[in-house]
Amino acid sequence: MTMLLLRRAVQTAARTKHCRSFSTSQTHLNDRKGLVLGVFEKEGEEDSHHLTEAAAGFDQSLSGKLSELLKISGPPLKKGKSRVFYGLHKDFPCVAVVGLGKNNAGVCGAENWDTSKENIRQAVSAGCRSLQDLDVNRVEVDGCGDAQSAAEGAVLGLFQYDQLKSKKKTKVTAQLHGSANLVAWEKGVVYAEGQNLARLLMEAPANHITPTAFANIIEEKLAPHAEQVTINKRSQAWIEEQQMGAFLSVSKGSEEPPVFLELHYNGSPDRSQAPLVLVGKGITFDSGGISLKPSSSMDAMRADMGGAATVCASVVTAAALKLPVRIIGLAPLCENMPSGKATKPGDVVKAKNGKTIQVDNTDAEGRLILADALCYGHTLNPRAIVNVATLTGAMDVALGSAATGVFTNSDWLWEQLHKASVVTGDRVWRMPLFEHYTRQVTDCQLADLNNIGKYSRSGGACTAAAFLKEFVTAPHWAHLDIAGVMGNKDEIPYLRKGMSGRPTRTLVEFAAGLAQYKNL
Repeated sequence: MTMLLLRRAVQTAARTKHCRSFSTSQTHLNDRKGLVLGVFEKEGEEDSHHLTEAAAGFDQSLSGKLSELLKISGPPLKKGKSRVFYGLHKDFPCVAVVGLGKNNAGVCGAENWDTSKENIRQAVSAGCRSLQDLDVNRVEVDGCGDAQSAAEGAVLGLFQYDQLKSKKKTKVTAQLHGSANLVAWEKGVVYAEGQNLARLLMEAPANHITPTAFANIIEEKLAPHAEQVTINKRSQAWIEEQQMGAFLSVSKGSEEPPVFLELHYNGSPDRSQAPLVLVGKGITFDSGGISLKPSSSMDAMRADMGGAATVCASVVTAAALKLPVRIIGLAPLCENMPSGKATKPGDVVKAKNGKTIQVDNTDAEGRLILADALCYGHTLNPRAIVNVATLTGAMDVALGSAATGVFTNSDWLWEQLHKASVVTGDRVWRMPLFEHYTRQVTDCQLADLNNIGKYSRSGGACTAAAFLKEFVTAPHWAHLDIAGVMGNKDEIPYLRKGMSGRPTRTLVEFAAGLAQYKNL
């Protein structure tokens, strides 16, 4: 009974003493730092928690006060949850302790990701947001044994697209607590900022991100890396010269002129190294064209340039990291709009490689602009070609938001993409490229190919991939259908609701991994 009364007394003291900061002015809070510290699940029956190295050091400086408060403030912290304490330290008015799950959880074969890294991203994000809600604008973050993942969780978790709102969330600057692993932290910040760039481009309204505006933003982002980057913003006249009839058949319905954006990043000291070619679908708004989409949720089609956004953001990130590889990013940019000039269902157009295409559905436009971009990509002597596109609703039906669907003719390329995705937690899953699907797009009444499968919706993601394969001769090619991972509701805890920018970090990690393959 005496112990129960003592426990209640300490809890009351914790609530009263450590909540005093609520009454201080916002200015005072903004002048001070918040701190995010990690705690692992208990390892034995007698342990209630296991502090990280940084948290243990902080606790020791307080003579065990943090441990004491963790014991009396409630049950052990669950994975991804946070608990805020006030007035513990003069330099940190607010301290968020976050649950990291099991220590050294490692790679999970069933989940196809590194569970430890994902737990850190999720927990650090939760801690940073809880402090952001208290208007704390500077936060130091425990590296939690993996400073890169901690940085990714902080920077991704704090991102909010509110550029067009009068009332904005408090902008928080996150930095590593302590000086150990600073290089890994800074790498994680760059990875996360790359994904946030893709999120910003995808989330912004279509009247702000036109094809021309998109190209200008990427040019601006690459300006600091001008010595290693060449940018070509190709006009409609150039597109016509290249005989990209499939691309032009989509763009001609809009008043906005198309742009073919070409980015060359030369980070390799070996100038003879063949480049990795990344191709991104860049439909800056997709109404469906004459095959008009339903009005419900059509606003989300401002993000139909997610492929171009992730590809271009990956090039920006590679340049910022100074990766020792050569990368060429290609982004055919246009709108898909209905008008008197727009392509009509049943029209036949000719692609850059001379193949004719019967366009039975103008809302299957992404594969048309990618077809010409893939043909052009083959002229650049690629070591591998990876195209990325919010291509089919069928992909969302198949995998949802769990993983990006990958269709590839190369086992080696699949292995590299999969390995990268395990590290980033932004997963990929291999899909079939059977001849079964090819026959459904080549059996066409008026032309060489039809832009939709003969059995309509059946296997829609697979027939779309089979269509693209008709424009590929490279031995290492992969098509990433990101329609299912385009947005986030609450599936990925460290991403707020909105456009996700996935799988930018996986593309960057994949490109970084190519540096070890000198002869490919």
